[in-house]
Amino acid sequence: MAHINAPYTAAPTTSPLAGLGSRILNALAAIAEANPRLREMERLNAKTDDQLAAMGLKRQDIARYVLRDTLYL
Repeated sequence: MAHINAPYTAAPTTSPLAGLGSRILNALAAIAEANPRLREMERLNAKTDDQLAAMGLKRQDIARYVLRDTLYL
């Protein structure tokens, strides 16, 4: 009996819509990362506690400070 070892290549079983979810999530992530509020939070988080204190902020208050006009806190 002869045995043949050949690489098996099958046609892709994914539908054109299979990657749609990941493309949508990637787009939403890109939109969120482009948000100036997120960049402001990152900028403030990079400061030391002493620098934040000079601004009258505590580290736990950064989100509240940046989002103060949308959260009504």
